[in-house]
Amino acid sequence: MQEATESDAGKINRLAWQCRRGMRELDELLNSFLLQGYRGLDEPAQETFARLLEYPDAVLLELLMGRMTPADKDVAHIVRKIRNPAAP
Repeated sequence: MQEATESDAGKINRLAWQCRRGMRELDELLNSFLLQGYRGLDEPAQETFARLLEYPDAVLLELLMGRMTPADKDVAHIVRKIRNPAAP
């Protein structure tokens, strides 16, 4: 059980590093979601969040500001959760 906890902590640390984008708006949105919403996701949704972090900053900003809609429904779901943490 201890290994799983350390593995989870390592994953969170890696994601926290990836959430540092160099754009204040992105940093705040992504870090806030990581701290408050990420652990409530199931494993596939957590993987989708990690995949979202691979997007370029300009695309992420457009998605999270609502100026672009992702074609991938799973990514769209995570974007909605980041923009509105109370969303189902």
